[in-house]
Amino acid sequence: MWRAGGSASTVPVAMTGAGTVAVAFTLLGPTALAHPVSQPASQPASVVNVTHEATDPATGADARLKLRKRLAHETAVRGDEDRGVHAIEHVTELQYRLRRADVYRGPVTGYFGGLTHAAVQRFQRRADLPVSGTADRATWKVLLKRTVRNRDALPRLCTNGTGWHACYDRSRHQLTLWKRGRLWNTWLVRGGDRGYETRTGTFRVFYRDRDHVSSIYGTAMPYSQFFSGGQAFHGSPSMLDPYEGHSHGCVNMYNEDARQLWALTHKVNLKVHVYGKWS
Repeated sequence: MWRAGGSASTVPVAMTGAGTVAVAFTLLGPTALAHPVSQPASQPASVVNVTHEATDPATGADARLKLRKRLAHETAVRGDEDRGVHAIEHVTELQYRLRRADVYRGPVTGYFGGLTHAAVQRFQRRADLPVSGTADRATWKVLLKRTVRNRDALPRLCTNGTGWHACYDRSRHQLTLWKRGRLWNTWLVRGGDRGYETRTGTFRVFYRDRDHVSSIYGTAMPYSQFFSGGQAFHGSPSMLDPYEGHSHGCVNMYNEDARQLWALTHKVNLKVHVYGKWS
């Protein structure tokens, strides 16, 4: 579990040169009403690359540097467990990725026990890594690269574009981040439910709010980065397994992963590509 984070508080939704303006539910329009999360429904000229960033004293320089490293993931060891949305040790993700690497056939439990330990060792042997059974940074780096699925379906700009691109494959529950055509990181995520599907297409992040709270549901949406009307990447208040449940249109991430994406991209022009069949 990364040792840094911020608390959520109610904040304005949009900003203009004349001051701060709250976007009312009645102004969101028919598209945003299908994705009711209390954000701007479109990208007005006055809300381009706006960032609301509260003070976060718990995020020190060392933590920020770790978050920004290429293919960085926290170390997972035997005995770790994903105990709750604020106590994610990335064991569930580890088990899914070990399955993708064809070294693990056990259940996805979120607990790092003997079966997971043996699977990590098996992967390390195959990858010619030191065999420890610990999912350390070197192990994650290779595992993440090898378990990006459906690469042929990636939009061309993800792998060949300039700048930063976040590419969300709805069918694979997979978010990849690319910098100048180079894979920078990847996370397991979930998108919108039936009737609230995350919209496909090419977008760019136009509004950011690290401590956003939904005025409709009253739920925290930390590290929000809005890219299509009311749809955003953000930390989820309920997600334990990325393959269980859905959102109201946003791309749900583990809180720590949303913070990592924020650390990497909140000061850059981030293009967003959403593709793939609904799942």
